[in-house]
Amino acid sequence: MGSLKAVLKHPDDFYPLLKLKIAVKKAEKQIPSEPHWGFCYSMLHKVSRSFGLVIQQLNPELRDAVCIFYLVLRALDTVEDDTSIASDIKVPILIAFHKHIYDRDWHFACGTKEYKVLMDQFHHVSTAFSELKKGYQDAIEDITMRMGAGMAKFICKEVETIDDYDEYCHYVAGLVGLGLSKLFHASGTEKLFSDSISNSMGLFLQKTNIIRDYLEDINEIPKSRMFWPREIWSKYVNKLEDLKYEDNSEKAVQCLNDMVTNALIHIEDCLKYMSELRDPAVFRFCAIPQIMAIGTLALCYNNIEVFRGVVKMRRGLTAKVIDRTKTMADVYQAFYDFSSLLKNKVDMHDPNAKTTLNRIEAAQKICQDSGTLSNRKSYIVKREPSYSPALIALLIIILAILYAYLSANRSNKIKVTL
Repeated sequence: MGSLKAVLKHPDDFYPLLKLKIAVKKAEKQIPSEPHWGFCYSMLHKVSRSFGLVIQQLNPELRDAVCIFYLVLRALDTVEDDTSIASDIKVPILIAFHKHIYDRDWHFACGTKEYKVLMDQFHHVSTAFSELKKGYQDAIEDITMRMGAGMAKFICKEVETIDDYDEYCHYVAGLVGLGLSKLFHASGTEKLFSDSISNSMGLFLQKTNIIRDYLEDINEIPKSRMFWPREIWSKYVNKLEDLKYEDNSEKAVQCLNDMVTNALIHIEDCLKYMSELRDPAVFRFCAIPQIMAIGTLALCYNNIEVFRGVVKMRRGLTAKVIDRTKTMADVYQAFYDFSSLLKNKVDMHDPNAKTTLNRIEAAQKICQDSGTLSNRKSYIVKREPSYSPALIALLIIILAILYAYLSANRSNKIKVTL
């Protein structure tokens, strides 16, 4: 759950956080008993708890396919990310990875922490993959093959132009969008979306992550590869790492805003894709990450802290998004509100201000034209009201009672066991 300080500052986060905590615990208890499926779902929750939660809301057949798809691509990504692997070893593995998913004896030592466990015990993933329907297997194999080839290409190629940037993001994330569309269609729940619109769903998420993770990536030891395109950052500094230095703060923010503006171009496709989904569980699975992305971009825009530390949505706000995203009207409201937050931060002296505003207003028009926006000020972007000391004290008492209750139950269970 979020920190006590954060909950006291945003008391209305408490209930969504509590619901999220309960939902995560419930999902963890639903892990299958078979060793290979148990490993896969346990690993899913370790590498992405929130993503694991929305996956487990899908129908069982599709849920298993998406779980394996996610773990296969996480494993592929682990190979790509491991800078200790020489290129002459790494490239052949990436290119042949789609074949390894059929080999129950294959594993490869790389990665750290839970990712190392995933790679060491990849046979569990292969075993689970072998139990999926052929339509799911074919989709996962095809995307893994194309993604591995694309990753291999960029091991030996820098991201120079915006076209390179879009191509790299297509390989590592746009193809995920294409693959998910194929899995949804194979399950019989959705129509088959076009590659173009599916690609945008992945690019919007990937570009947001690349923007948000600048400092973590640039400071990584051994040095991580960077994917901010030279065509953008060279307008502001001589070297990409120069953006993190205080003397370059003004140029760094302008470059950041340029990157965010580039990401905004995908919003129209994303809204169109989500508006045409039919299955409620598939809709939530797709919509929650997209709202998180526009929210993260709104926080990052014009924010020097991207080059100083971690900028991300607080956990309580994330819990609210997960709890309250149920319909397309919720998506339109969230995108409108977060884009309004972003719009209010635009400095007209910024070199890209006009383009930024045009893209924001185009997105807002789609939301307005839906006819679903409410007049209320959304919970997502409103400034939290001041709470009286009495209300804060009451919240602390409730938390203390809840903690005492849980501790007593835990003690009773221990006594029974003894």
